[in-house]
Amino acid sequence: MLRGLTTITYLADDVAAARDWYAKALDAEAYFARDADGALAYAEFRIGDYQHELGIMDRRFAPPQPDGAAGAVAYWAVDDARAAHERLLALGATEHQAPVERGPGYVTASVLDPFGNVLGVMENAHYEEVLASLRG
Repeated sequence: MLRGLTTITYLADDVAAARDWYAKALDAEAYFARDADGALAYAEFRIGDYQHELGIMDRRFAPPQPDGAAGAVAYWAVDDARAAHERLLALGATEHQAPVERGPGYVTASVLDPFGNVLGVMENAHYEEVLASLRG
């Protein structure tokens, strides 16, 4: 049974550059790093209310993908999807999908980071409800 988000891993050819870009985008420093073959091969951040993990892994260590494989979009909760989308674009990301209202309390948007990964942001009423219930 799935218990919740643990780690999302993005790929990059230059992990140090990706780590530095995400440090700016997240306004946080990586808390963990690992080298391989004399270069940074993996960096990891803890993000948000539940300290979910975002890992950046050297693309050469990624498992092979079969032809035609579909990818998932991980959406990270934000207070304002439109503002988050604009900020990521200003940091050098490119538009993947402009903000879309999916229903009352739900707005999604996504960008391609400078390393080719899809980064989704979402205003999510359910996330806010769960967070409020955990706070008491």
